[in-house]
Amino acid sequence: MGTILSCESVIKQYRQYDTVVTAVNRANFTVQDKEFVAIIGASGSGKSTLLQICAGLDVPNSGRVFIRGHDLTQMSPDELSRFRGSYTGFIFQKHNLIPQFTALENILIPTVMCNKPDYSYEENLKKLIDTLRIGDRLHHLPSELSGGQQQRVAIARALINRPSVVFADEPTGNLDRANADEVLSLLLKTKDLLGVTIIMVTHDLSIAAHADRVLVMENGILEPLTGYKKGEPIVWNRH
Repeated sequence: MGTILSCESVIKQYRQYDTVVTAVNRANFTVQDKEFVAIIGASGSGKSTLLQICAGLDVPNSGRVFIRGHDLTQMSPDELSRFRGSYTGFIFQKHNLIPQFTALENILIPTVMCNKPDYSYEENLKKLIDTLRIGDRLHHLPSELSGGQQQRVAIARALINRPSVVFADEPTGNLDRANADEVLSLLLKTKDLLGVTIIMVTHDLSIAAHADRVLVMENGILEPLTGYKKGEPIVWNRH
């Protein structure tokens, strides 16, 4: 396995009135191909900001982000948009489905934006529909779907273009325990099926315990979670 993502000395600052707030403070980490990495931390610790920077949805004040050797920080907005369409997928906490579109139309949005021909995603679409068990919901509007079903559609949309890496920002945050566990199980099954990398921000330690590695974000500083063992309960001493 090679390195798929590299984050080097990333800093992100915001100005609030007369104060400069450092949301991300010199973050450094790498992620390997097909790895599942979880980032945990308190609300406001900077973990979602870091995730958006790594996904090319936000721009750091300084530092560099590489995906498959491509430097996102050196790309123009148009180049970055095209790159995201081919290499990355993003799963949001609140699904972000277009309410007027059916489930199938929502799933296919990335293929339209990248001008991909039908035959290039048909096989992948079938795999996603079968694995995520949404075949009987494809022609329903989001308002006709449960929260868990909406998130399964959002997962399919993030994976339809077979991205190299999927970024997930609290993907189970709006779901009850049963639905959260089911969505995670289906996401990991899809990850193994397609061979993608997942970087997930979550406050749910039971979800994070399924990751290959766990990183902790505190006051903008990112560090590995010491003593972590995959599948075992996470012990995290919050400061």
